[in-house]
Amino acid sequence: MTLTLTPLREIPLIRPGDDLGGIVLQALERTDIRLQDGDILVFAQKVISKAEGRIVDLRTVTPSPRARELATVTEKDPRMVELVLCESSQVLRAQPGVLIVEHKAGFVCANAGIDHSNLGAGDDPEQWVLLLPEDSDVSAHNLRKQLEKVSGVGLGILIIDSHGRAWRQGTVGISIGFSGLPGLVDLRGQPDLFDYTLRITQVGAGDELAAAASLVMGQAAEGTPVIHVRGFPYPLRDGALKELIRPKEQDLFR
Repeated sequence: MTLTLTPLREIPLIRPGDDLGGIVLQALERTDIRLQDGDILVFAQKVISKAEGRIVDLRTVTPSPRARELATVTEKDPRMVELVLCESSQVLRAQPGVLIVEHKAGFVCANAGIDHSNLGAGDDPEQWVLLLPEDSDVSAHNLRKQLEKVSGVGLGILIIDSHGRAWRQGTVGISIGFSGLPGLVDLRGQPDLFDYTLRITQVGAGDELAAAASLVMGQAAEGTPVIHVRGFPYPLRDGALKELIRPKEQDLFR
C-alpha cells in the first residue's frame, strides 16, 4: 500500500461566499492532479467556515449572565464565552484559561472550536473570531457532490480541525465532518497474522487520515488548507461523524 498526500498550492485567502469547490478544481489543475475514483480531498475547517461566513465580530456580541459567570472563572472574554455557549450543548470543565465543552455536533473540545488564528478579518484581529461550520457533514456532502459532478469520479471529502486530547500534550488533526468515506472501520471477526480472531478492533480511519493530513497542512503560516489523498486503504462508502462519537453511556472520562 502507498498512501500519497499532496498539498494543493496557491489556494487564495478564502472569503465569505467564495466558491470553494471551484477554487479547489483550479488548484488541482495547477498541481497537475487529475481526480480518480477513490481519491479524497481533506479541507481545513477554517476555509469551510470562512466560505460559509462563520466570522463573528465580538463587538456585536452581548454576553449573558451565565457567560459572565464562566468568564470570571476562566478569565476569558465574556463575549467569547457567550459564543462558546451558543455553539455547545454542555459545559464539561471550566477553570482559569480552560473551557471544555461538548460541541453541538457531539464531540468534546476547547472553546467549541472557536478561535482568532489565520482569520485576517476586520481592523482589529482580536475582535474577530471564526466558528466551526454549522454542520460539517452537510458541508462535506455539498462539496463532494459539486466535485463529483465536475470530475465524474467517486470521491471522499474530509473536514478536519486541530484539537487537544485528554491525557496527552499537543494538538492533533481530527475529523469533524466527512462524506463518502468511512469514519470507523470494523475489523472484528477478521484474523490477525496468527489466525487469532479480532474481537474489539475498530479503526478510527477518519481521524487517522485527519492526523496525517494535518501533518502535511501545518499549523501556522503554510497556506495549504486542502490536501489531495490517493491510496486510502479502505473502500469508500457513505459515512458520518456520528460513527466516531463515543456514546455517553460508554464514556468513562467525563
